[in-house]
Parts: sequence; structure tokens; C-alpha cells
Amino acid sequence: MAAARPALGRVLPGSSILFLCDMQEKFRHVVYFRQIVSVAARMLKVARLLNVPAVLTEQYPQGLGPTVPELGAQDLQPHTKTCLSMVPAVQQELDARPQLRSVLLCGLETQACILQTALDLLDRGLQVHVVVDACSSRSQVDRLVALSRMRQSGAFLSTSEGLIFQLVGDAAHPQFKEVLGPPTPDLPLLPRKQQMPFQLPRYSGRIHPGT
Repeated sequence: MAAARPALGRVLPGSSILFLCDMQEKFRHVVYFRQIVSVAARMLKVARLLNVPAVLTEQYPQGLGPTVPELGAQDLQPHTKTCLSMVPAVQQELDARPQLRSVLLCGLETQACILQTALDLLDRGLQVHVVVDACSSRSQVDRLVALSRMRQSGAFLSTSEGLIFQLVGDAAHPQFKEVLGPPTPDLPLLPRKQQMPFQLPRYSGRIHPGT
């Protein structure tokens, strides 16, 4: 099978890893925390079904507490960190997987640990797929600007559903029915009125200037 072209951002189970960033007790006040954790838990379930490895970090757990049980990650050994980026804490996990191409990134907070992790991964030449419905921040302004910043730097912005279908690939896959689930509920995680990156000129009815 031909290798996936990096510019396309294809996601394949054999060359992907799931990053679960800092979904801890003291972050329960973050906007849409319950929904974010639920989506991340679904991503973890699918990763297990498709043999995609997963890594979990906790930011200063002495102060911010352990990973919340709803994530369902009790079997994962958390990597403790103080650095905002996950990469220094999980360096060995990355080095042990020379075939790795894609990182699926979920967690908190988008403008801090998610952003810095994404930049570090991109700097290593890896593709980063930010699971936008599994990332949040205390401020939605911070979240939206951070998502835009990551996209400008070369990260792919994806939904959990889109990534799951990329990973399974075929309705004939033996795990297809198991990875299907109810659609993620729509959350007001995007501005109500999306602005176009440029303004189209208004049509004045004139064919040529001065006519």
C-alpha cells in the first residue's frame, strides 16, 4: 500500500498515537469539561479497539489532582509533568515508535498545554490532529485563537467523528460497528457567525469599471 502523503493528513492506525492531556480533577470548572472528557473517552475506546497506543499526562497532580475517572484511563500510567508541553514527559514513548506519523491530541487547556504540545510535535516533523471537540479552555476566546494559531503552524483541526472514520477506514472493518456511537452533541465551541478569511467584493451590476 502506498504511504500516506503528509500534506493530506491521512490518519492510519499503525502510524498514529493518541495523546490525552491533563484532564484532571481541578479542571472540572473549565467550560464544557464533562463533554470534552466524554469525547476523549470515546477516542480512547476506539484507540483500544484499533490497537492505537495512547499516552496520558497529568500537570502537577499534587496541586491539580489526578485524572478524572470518567476518562476511563485507569489502565494508563500517567506521565507527570510541570512543563506545559507533553513532549518532554513522553519523549521515550515517541522515540520507541519510529513508524509514528500522526498524533491525535485531546485535552486541556487549548491555549497552553495543547498549543505547546502541538508546536513541539510539529517541530519533530510529526503530523498533529487536534480533536477540536475534545479540547477546551477556561476562556473560549483563548480556545479559538489557539486553534487558529495551531492551524497556521501546520496542525490539522479535526472532529472526533472524522478521525474515527479515518482510523476505521472501511465499513467492512471487523470493528466498524463497535467504533460507531451516537454523534457528539453540538456544543457552542465555535462562534455563531463564522467570518470568512477575506471579503468577497460586492457585485455592483457593472461589467467594467466606469460603465
